[in-house]
Amino acid sequence: MAIPKDHLLKNIRVYWLAFIVYWGIVLFGYDTGIGGGVVNNAYFQQHFGLFNADGTKNTKKVNDVSSNVVSVLQAGAFFGALGSAPISAKIGRKYTLFTFSLVFVVGAILTTVASSPTTGLAEIYAGRVISGIGIGAISAVAPAYVSECCPKDVRGRITGCFQIMVAVGVMISYFINFGVGIHIQSGVNIWRIPFGFQLVPAGIMCIGLLTVKESPRWLASVNRNQEAIENLAYLRRESVDSEAVLHEMAEIDAAIMEEREARKGLGIKEAFFGKGNFVRFVIAFVIFLLQQWAGQNSVNYYAPQIFASIGFTGTKNSLLASGIYGVVKVVATAIFIFFGVETLGRKLSLFISAMGMGTLFFIVGAILKTHPPPATSANVASPTPSPASQGMAAMLYIYVCFYSMGWGPLPWVYVSDIFPTRTRHYGLALASSSQWLWNFVVSKVTPDMITNLGYKIFLMFATVNIGAMATFSLLIPETKGRSLEEMDVIFGSITAEQRQADINKRERVLDKGAGDEAHSEHSEKTKV
Repeated sequence: MAIPKDHLLKNIRVYWLAFIVYWGIVLFGYDTGIGGGVVNNAYFQQHFGLFNADGTKNTKKVNDVSSNVVSVLQAGAFFGALGSAPISAKIGRKYTLFTFSLVFVVGAILTTVASSPTTGLAEIYAGRVISGIGIGAISAVAPAYVSECCPKDVRGRITGCFQIMVAVGVMISYFINFGVGIHIQSGVNIWRIPFGFQLVPAGIMCIGLLTVKESPRWLASVNRNQEAIENLAYLRRESVDSEAVLHEMAEIDAAIMEEREARKGLGIKEAFFGKGNFVRFVIAFVIFLLQQWAGQNSVNYYAPQIFASIGFTGTKNSLLASGIYGVVKVVATAIFIFFGVETLGRKLSLFISAMGMGTLFFIVGAILKTHPPPATSANVASPTPSPASQGMAAMLYIYVCFYSMGWGPLPWVYVSDIFPTRTRHYGLALASSSQWLWNFVVSKVTPDMITNLGYKIFLMFATVNIGAMATFSLLIPETKGRSLEEMDVIFGSITAEQRQADINKRERVLDKGAGDEAHSEHSEKTKV
């Protein structure tokens, strides 16, 4: 549906803020996708001593370095995401993002300047950890910042772009690696260009953040109400005494007061083990454990190696196949977020997604077993991929469509649905920690699994998809169209009968209040 021109202009400052902040999300996607392709380059391997004395590739060393380059980013992100919460609450969303963008830039520079065969890998590892700290914080704070600044009518459209921007970043990383792999055969630029390109979105974000306003909701939460009203009026392109601005500010204040009241006296024991709470935290932890073992991140981080393993040998073939995979993921994610997320419901989307992914992985594993490709290195002479290899690539492209319609974007949506205000901050913190923890584990072990398991890696992921993820999808309750208040009934915090009794009691109080007010007005008129 087209956005009216006057509506677009009215929210132009919100769109500008989202445009600037979401460069950090593009950076998040780019950084997670770039490492595997860089380490897979033959010159990189030779320069950093990953070849045997006879000139052949040392597969174990390559796997170790590849897994380290990718996984240390996730390790840094784990701590960055956890550390960002108190910092963001203390200094605000804007300056938290600016600070961690600078942290990221330091890491990116360190990975870019690395060149010595003896110390270069250590510099790359250190740079990736530092970059990871920045990425983890940015990925945690950016969506909250954008959401808090958006008006209700465009919030869904803008915040829904998070997953799309991640996919765009991954896609760009694939094509940067593709361009470098084709046009540069040797020299330090093989890693300096891909790693150096990180500074482009990071630089745009750092400079752009100087042009945007702080979140009105955060300002109100630290009792800087006048600044909050001024920033809200600026974002809405209204005057500070506008009725619409004052009404929205009143809503923000009311929500903050309700949140403070809801969390008053909340301890960890009650948060995790209170009636109906523990199962929600189990779901939040397990849903991200399963998401990371869906197989998508293994393909995401090590796409050139994965496509080489199914017969797309040679730098050009493996990297181009990876780039096409990135394009398909962007398109599929965008279509689902804009048209499908509220149509099928959470459970059905997750179930169809898991069954589709598992079926396609079983097909890929079966073809790879019966029609193995002649070579498994991405850097040898590149014959035309066989029909079997082309078929397996097509299955992976369809696979990522199924991932994008369920297990890609929906875990965050589902976790946001199930927690009440009182325990939401604990729930989202646990979910974020689970995501980065299992992200680290999967990225660390994938290179060895590709080498040691061969076709069995696809059968393993297929079994996880159908045996665990599809079953899990059927066991969790549906949340589409249910209010946060209904979640307490669904998870057993309170019975439906007790909730209805409380509602009836509250309605009687409100009716009585309205009746008393009407009676008072009538009495005043009678006196007159």
